Amino acid sequence: MEIFRDVTVDWLGKKWYFLGVSWVLLAIGIIGYFVRGFAYGIDFTGGTIIYLKFNKTPDLDSIRKALKPDSVGTTIIQRVDDPAKNSVQVRLQTVVAAGQDVDSGHKTVQRLLRQAFDPGNLDSPKPDFNNIGQDAVAQQLIASDPDNWKSQNKTTSEIEAHYRAMASAMMTYRDKTREGLVNSLDDLKSAPGVSAAAVESLKSRFYAGPFAIKGVESVGAVVGHDLRRRATMAVGLSFVGMLIYIALRFKPIYGVAAIFALFHDVAITLGLFAITQKEISLTVIAALLTLVGYSVNDTIVIFDRVRENLRLMRKESLSRILNISINQTLARTIMTSGMTFLAVFALFLFGGEVLDGFSFTLTVGIIIGTYSSIGIAAPIVDFWYRSVDQKSGRKAA
Repeated sequence: MEIFRDVTVDWLGKKWYFLGVSWVLLAIGIIGYFVRGFAYGIDFTGGTIIYLKFNKTPDLDSIRKALKPDSVGTTIIQRVDDPAKNSVQVRLQTVVAAGQDVDSGHKTVQRLLRQAFDPGNLDSPKPDFNNIGQDAVAQQLIASDPDNWKSQNKTTSEIEAHYRAMASAMMTYRDKTREGLVNSLDDLKSAPGVSAAAVESLKSRFYAGPFAIKGVESVGAVVGHDLRRRATMAVGLSFVGMLIYIALRFKPIYGVAAIFALFHDVAITLGLFAITQKEISLTVIAALLTLVGYSVNDTIVIFDRVRENLRLMRKESLSRILNISINQTLARTIMTSGMTFLAVFALFLFGGEVLDGFSFTLTVGIIIGTYSSIGIAAPIVDFWYRSVDQKSGRKAA
């Protein structure tokens, strides 16, 4: 399908406008970086990983609403393990202040989840059996003596040993057999060595909540540093590979122009991340790598048409051939870039929090990448042959 016919736009004649816009965007991005910096995600800064289990299929959107960024910082929420086990992993970006530890973050998350999934027991004096330790259960059993061991003339040490063993059996049943959560305290009657009287005694002091925090792990800054190094290396190696390919397929200056355009695209995109303070995560790095490949592909299409036209139009100047080549590939550029833009823009609008960084990167990157292929890469090639290699310029594609 041909959208445009006989396009005759003098793109190179407008190169100073393109370069001016680019310098302005780059300057704004640099200022944003030095003033605000990047908002790195959990993958790069470290944080806390909390494993949750629910008594029914969890609603991830409800969990995200409960764990708002302004309450606990940035979170990554995803299901783990077999879906039938109703397990969820929450990666929490916490800033540990003086006197604050992982346990305080644990309690904050627990209260926020209770507000969303167990509001009736939010201020209940009864502890949640699914989120307590063995010692609290043992102390309750020892104090209440549901098996009446005191009346059997048992010693204090025998009574404590008996009820601590029973509490251990309850915890083992909850954590091992039921994988961290019991739906009802009556389920504990199935645990070996646990008496019905002991379970009835616990029912007066505890209740079984709808979720359990199975474990908490801390991810240190060393992991974040390693991920940043790997991400930087991935982008850098992709640039080197692009440069080698284009230099071999065309001429070195074409590779330099394409890589310069790629730096331009990535720098402006990252500048917008600094200004908007959107989180940079591994999905954003994946989007940047996708952008690098997509942008250089558009540039290669133009350069390939330039190479063909140099053979067909030997009497024309390189500037005119560049303009003609851009105009000839303009319909293709708009079709491919436009359709891709509509798809990623839809993701940006309706994809939700999880895809926000990824879709934002591609939405911005496609616009900048298409623009740079026309307004940055082509003028660089033209400038080189005008100022450095005029004699060989007509033979150099």
